[in-house]
Amino acid sequence: MRDLDGEQPASRTLLEQLIRERRQTFEEFAEFAEKFAREHDEPGTLSVRHLSRLVAGAHPDGRPLGAVRPATARLLEHIFELSIDELLAQQDQPAVTAFQPLRVAVAIVVRGSEVLIVCRRIDDANDISWQFPAGVVKPGGSPTVVAVRETFTETDVHCVVRHKLGTRLHPTTGVICEYFICDHVAGEARNADVVENVAAIWVDRADLTRFMPAAQIYGPIVRALRTEPEGLAGGEQ
Repeated sequence: MRDLDGEQPASRTLLEQLIRERRQTFEEFAEFAEKFAREHDEPGTLSVRHLSRLVAGAHPDGRPLGAVRPATARLLEHIFELSIDELLAQQDQPAVTAFQPLRVAVAIVVRGSEVLIVCRRIDDANDISWQFPAGVVKPGGSPTVVAVRETFTETDVHCVVRHKLGTRLHPTTGVICEYFICDHVAGEARNADVVENVAAIWVDRADLTRFMPAAQIYGPIVRALRTEPEGLAGGEQ
């Protein structure tokens, strides 16, 4: 809904802001949430009417919402990787005036001539499947810490950040991505997050485009994989 002057009104809650950033209507997001719940074995449900109340932060007559059903709260927390209290925070409160766009830290982990990739269990609406390990950076969080931690959580591989490659607004997902070249320290790749992924493997750098379309890969990643040294001398090869 837009104001009479054509401007979209300010988001009332962080949840509403995040749905807008996904460029989805309430109906489209409710449909997405229903599919997400089925595919991730979540018992929560989310009707358009319930979603409208949640993003407003109150009932239509102005009464406070009260406690959100635990299953619904868990579903939303799983989708956005934020607590339900954060998602329902009023946007006009000082605590959220400094709200930052959704950021993701992406780890490009190299081991000799190989690079680490994972296959997401659920292809999203944009048909992404094979990706680099990545995780959401919460406000105030460290992208480098997230890159290292999520790599281990998803693949059982320990790594260290060598340097940052760059930042971009992802052309498909619309989130801010920060990319880091990382060196393998220890661990063999395995699918350590069976909820999100179906596989975690090492592939030769030259074979990466067999798994990801070249046009989808951030340019500095392609250049780095062509020119970067093949891991630190102390790393496991």
